[in-house]
Amino acid sequence: MNFLSELREGLGISWDALRANKMRSALATLGIVIGIVTVTLMGAAINGLNRAFLHSVSALGADVFHVSRFKWFNNSYEDWLNMRKRPPIRLADAEALAKQLTLAAAVTPEIEGGESVKYKTRSADNVDIIGTTESYLETSGVGMAEGRFLTAADAGATRPICIIGNDVATNLFRGETPLGKRIKIANQSFQVVGVLEKQGNFLGWSLDNRVIIPIRGFMADIWNGPLSQIEVKAGSLVRLDDAQEELRQAMRRVRHLRPGQPDDFSINQQDQLVKLFHEQTATIAVIGLFITSLALFVGGIGIMNIMFVSVVERTREIGVRKAIGAKRRAILLQFLMESAGICLFGGLIGLGIAWLATWLVTQWLFPASLSVDIALLAILVSLLTGVVSGFLPAWRAAQMDPVEALRSE
Repeated sequence: MNFLSELREGLGISWDALRANKMRSALATLGIVIGIVTVTLMGAAINGLNRAFLHSVSALGADVFHVSRFKWFNNSYEDWLNMRKRPPIRLADAEALAKQLTLAAAVTPEIEGGESVKYKTRSADNVDIIGTTESYLETSGVGMAEGRFLTAADAGATRPICIIGNDVATNLFRGETPLGKRIKIANQSFQVVGVLEKQGNFLGWSLDNRVIIPIRGFMADIWNGPLSQIEVKAGSLVRLDDAQEELRQAMRRVRHLRPGQPDDFSINQQDQLVKLFHEQTATIAVIGLFITSLALFVGGIGIMNIMFVSVVERTREIGVRKAIGAKRRAILLQFLMESAGICLFGGLIGLGIAWLATWLVTQWLFPASLSVDIALLAILVSLLTGVVSGFLPAWRAAQMDPVEALRSE
């Protein structure tokens, strides 16, 4: 009998054995189901969060530098205290940078604060009010849904005009066209000249709940303080490192720093966020893998015990098969396929539960994504668990002496 015939025969016998012991087979799959649900949900959650995060962080732009007093991450308390002593970023710094930089496509000063915005009897609270210039459209990557953005003339004056985000337009105007209407910010009246395209969320913060006004108007009517940051868009991705170094040197000249003095500003970039996020998800993945391994280990022990029981119960059958010429590998394959079949069945059930759970999580909590790769990995893990768990019982069955096996009752 060739290998394919042995495989086909072993599959048939394994299937008959599983059908004959439905309840036992079902109970044996519980540990595998739990393990597969865990590994699949963990993979789906991380996959979904990765996609959502990368989509959100793309709004920052891979070629945009953010100059501010503070470094975004990895700050000790001492670092934070030292950075608080740094001189604030001023509008004059941004204007000087714009004149000196040769590798930058745009330089955008930004100042922001939270205010309530009113239109007639309606109001929106905690709206992000941003004072900036016409180059904000280029460094932020936003687009216009209606109307126009700021012009150089707008940015250089204190004209009471504004551009509103999608959420503000929806909450205040409810179907009316916002263009030409006047809204109140900090008891000052501003005319709406444009509406931004919908941006979505970034790290849980709505990018559509904002109003943009000319920076000099912000300083005159809302708050005349330091800038929040300066955004600098590099002219070319190819020379990104050169553009960053030019920015650093120009900023040192603008701040009148002598050679040897440390920088009194920070240049932040998108890749810092991405690196931190990947570090966090890697930690979550390790913890999830440990929990999954425990569940699969317990499930595997259960499968192994049941397979040992099955071997004992079918000792006479094994003896008959060996007596009529079945090889050791045929017996080994038979029990391995039976163990793998039980685990595969559990894996498919777990995959179905995980798919439903992923759909519910996406609807109510955060976007999760159950990809084909994750599903295939779950099936592979369940099969591998079955083979590993069933190997010792299968090996014991294959090594049985046919004479002794036939004497068994």
